[in-house]
Amino acid sequence: MPGYTTRLSFFALQVLLTAFLLSRAPFTMTTVPPSKQWADGPCSLIQTPQYKTKKTDVFTTGATHMAHIHNAILRGYNSIYLQAPSVSHEDKNDFIGYCTAWFKFVKSHHDDEEAELFPKVEEVMGRHDLFEDTHKEHESFLAGLARFNEYLTTLGEPYDFDGTELLKIMDSFQEPFDHHFHHEIETIASFSSLPEAKKAEEAAAIFKAWGKKTVTKAGTTDVVPFFLLNLDVTYEEGMWASWPPMPAPVRWGLVNIAGAYHWAWWKFASCDASGKPRELWALAEPQRPENGATS
Repeated sequence: MPGYTTRLSFFALQVLLTAFLLSRAPFTMTTVPPSKQWADGPCSLIQTPQYKTKKTDVFTTGATHMAHIHNAILRGYNSIYLQAPSVSHEDKNDFIGYCTAWFKFVKSHHDDEEAELFPKVEEVMGRHDLFEDTHKEHESFLAGLARFNEYLTTLGEPYDFDGTELLKIMDSFQEPFDHHFHHEIETIASFSSLPEAKKAEEAAAIFKAWGKKTVTKAGTTDVVPFFLLNLDVTYEEGMWASWPPMPAPVRWGLVNIAGAYHWAWWKFASCDASGKPRELWALAEPQRPENGATS
């Protein structure tokens, strides 16, 4: 009987914890489509090579998958840039969390490319200059990115946050940042025309293995929800509604269970729990209720 009671108590605890998480899950937020400026500027979104050319070779496909990750980062940048000056006093702490998740996403993406993806692709292609321009492009915005993080992490308290100051920092690296995230896609897609493209199948395995782990390794409760909540399922006529390929329950869990941990951050995301564009929180009038629900 004591064992039964223990199991029952453990089950009850699990039920309560699940109920608590679900009460904070992004799917509970009622959202409305954007009626004004959305997260498609000031940095323009990338047209995927597959949508543009209809090609399906290894490098066009790899560049397309990279474009999806880059577009999520760009929507994140835009959603921060547009909302920063309008964040309410009460929402500053949550907005800082959203911003730091974006920084972690970008920094991890950069580090993983430099340490894993680029060297392995160059090795199988038998070239060591494929990403020469890309390395230089990375260097062009890393200092500004570091200042972005330093500003957010050295505030005396959240209420000290100044959206105008953050925009000054973002403006300082926006041009090279925007250029890089577009040009890298063109660079990867161009590999299909190289004589070394005969090594494409080996490169395909590298892109696939890297793509499956690069976002999840960055952080399950912060970077993964950030990524999925800035991934527009309607983009390019809904062609990528099922990307990245994963079972629907797994995707739902990553958004709503993992996302519940930092639940208050995601009201600033550009898309809702189903992946559809929504009104940017801080730009909506009137100011939304404190619990994250919109009307």
